[in-house]
Amino acid sequence: MTTTLIVLAHPAHTSFNAAWAHATEAACLSEGGEVLWSDLYQLGFDPAERAEHYAADIVSDPYDVLKTQEAASTAGNLPAIVGHEIEKLRRADRIVFHFPVWWFAPPAILKGWCERVLTNGGLHDTSNRFDTGHFRGKPALFCVTTGSRASESAHNGKEGDIQMLLWPMAYTLRYLGFSVLVPRIVHGVHGYHKGAAKEDLETRLQNELDHHRDTIARFETLPKIAFNADSDFDRDGTLHPDAPSYTPFIRHEP
Repeated sequence: MTTTLIVLAHPAHTSFNAAWAHATEAACLSEGGEVLWSDLYQLGFDPAERAEHYAADIVSDPYDVLKTQEAASTAGNLPAIVGHEIEKLRRADRIVFHFPVWWFAPPAILKGWCERVLTNGGLHDTSNRFDTGHFRGKPALFCVTTGSRASESAHNGKEGDIQMLLWPMAYTLRYLGFSVLVPRIVHGVHGYHKGAAKEDLETRLQNELDHHRDTIARFETLPKIAFNADSDFDRDGTLHPDAPSYTPFIRHEP
């Protein structure tokens, strides 16, 4: 039985993002799997990491985020909500994230979830990251909406290449060892469409929901984002001259 963790980062339960997340749940359950939920807004998840989340004797002096997370992880004294999220991450065989792109990035609540839940000393350390990450091989899929048209979100689009905008979030998971699948993206999702444009959007959204079960059924064969292996870098963390470059974020000099 496959256990899927759904992480939803949208404040409106009437949103397409929420409907899409529930379609993921339905598809997983139809396969006989188990579903775990992290509806971040429903949880009231506080995205801001700070000393007040921890017991006074855990907080480093002066306050240091990494040292405090490490001490709390070692002592088994993480904030309760963080501990619950970590337990779900460990139980899950795969993760499906549902979120919109706002201001050229995932919502702040999801970025904060990463900062607080992906704890130093607990889910990663200098010996357990990238190729040796604790979650190596565990797949993660982003199901994403944008307000822009597909042409605007292309490599030469005015809104910027959506694949590059999502790369930092993907690399965050790669740091922990996850295999990150090529994102599933639905464009032009906003409430200002009228007439034929609104009808077209509604048709496209329903089509995505109707075919989402097929996407989940093909989960194991969905394409993955290519990342450099640890062996592609030298001792200083610089890309070897003969190593491939998969992204403009890590590249050889022109």
